[in-house]
Amino acid sequence: MAHERGGTPATTSLSRAGIPFTVHSYTHDPAAAEFGPEAAEKLQVDPERIFKTLVVAVDDRVLVVGVVPVAARLDAKKIAQAARGKHARLADPHIAERKTGYILGGISPVGQKTKLQTFVEETAQVFDTIFVSGGRRGMDIEIRPEDLLAATDGVFADIAR
Repeated sequence: MAHERGGTPATTSLSRAGIPFTVHSYTHDPAAAEFGPEAAEKLQVDPERIFKTLVVAVDDRVLVVGVVPVAARLDAKKIAQAARGKHARLADPHIAERKTGYILGGISPVGQKTKLQTFVEETAQVFDTIFVSGGRRGMDIEIRPEDLLAATDGVFADIAR
């Protein structure tokens, strides 16, 4: 298990649960247009293994989390169906930050202030490990997909396009 000073709720949560992970840090460029591709480039990891965490409003009343590769897009219809709803859209950024306790670009699926139902794109299962935000910009956690499910009480689902 990897730990570093200045841990985040995500690393604290994983450590407490005894779930193995590795922290990968890089210097975030505030001018970077997108966080995921920046992480892939700076960590020299295939973008298919870097996953972004998106907070989604289903039927305008329930918030859920979708974890999809940065090389793909979240499919609103598919995540709505996975969450047993009719439609979905990205949540208001301020609400996403308030509910998770993280800032945009640093929202981790692990250790959120309000535990939200989590759906991880099923293609994550083809990799031994994937990378998700560690709870701040410039910090990713490398974790086994099944360990991410255990940490979030999540499920694998077909939610990307």
